[in-house]
Amino acid sequence: MIHGHVTSWVLALILFIVAIFLLKAGKEKGAKIVQMILRVLYLLIIATGVGLLFMLNDIGLLYILKAVVGLWVIGLFEMILSKVAQNRKTTTLWIQFVVAFLLVLYLGFDKLPMSIFHV
Repeated sequence: MIHGHVTSWVLALILFIVAIFLLKAGKEKGAKIVQMILRVLYLLIIATGVGLLFMLNDIGLLYILKAVVGLWVIGLFEMILSKVAQNRKTTTLWIQFVVAFLLVLYLGFDKLPMSIFHV
């Protein structure tokens, strides 16, 4: 389950970058298709994340924090893509994205015992 979760968000990150480049290149139709695939991956990320939470005997505060920050990252994906499509300023969103993404990686790979490095 952990590998499915990691694979899902890595694919989502790659498709997010592809969607950004498509939007910047003015290829809105291609970007829309990539965004729809990305939204399916969001559902897969959330489903595998919830599945991982249900595998735990004791859901601690750090797991809840990681889930909330993970949802924050997904929300930022959508907000950044919508602002880029509208040619609006995204600096604040990118700063939030870097902070949230680094925090979720830190929690997932270092702090929590259910990471792929601790299994």
